[in-house]
Amino acid sequence: MIAQEEAEALIAMRKFFVDRRPVSLPPGADETFRLQGEDRHEGFLLDLWRGTIRLSKIKLQTRARKVIVLVRLDICGSPHTNPDGVWIPGTHIHLYREGFEAKWAHPLDPAAFRNTAHLPTAFEDFCHFCSILDPPSVQEVLL
Repeated sequence: MIAQEEAEALIAMRKFFVDRRPVSLPPGADETFRLQGEDRHEGFLLDLWRGTIRLSKIKLQTRARKVIVLVRLDICGSPHTNPDGVWIPGTHIHLYREGFEAKWAHPLDPAAFRNTAHLPTAFEDFCHFCSILDPPSVQEVLL
């Protein structure tokens, strides 16, 4: 566990891809990309996952210190119930909260996430939200 202020600083820290290979999310994809913080002392991981049956089901997630989930975007995922009992339907975002880790979900801000149905746009918006600069291109998969 980390303090809320530290989590917010890690989310806001500018990050860069270590490996510049293009991103692709075919059905069943489960990829992890290494990110480097601007200060060069912090490393991060970016996890990308896509369903095999429901191809619209996608998870984009950033982690710090290998295990601390900072931000997770669940596209077309299952509804989520927060620790206070509030139900969040459809596509939503999880943000680290001290004492709860990433157990709290929030509805998406349409100003921050323009089109989650279009993977390249959703990926670009997620990277921007997480302060990931100059992300590689997303190769769309023909099915």
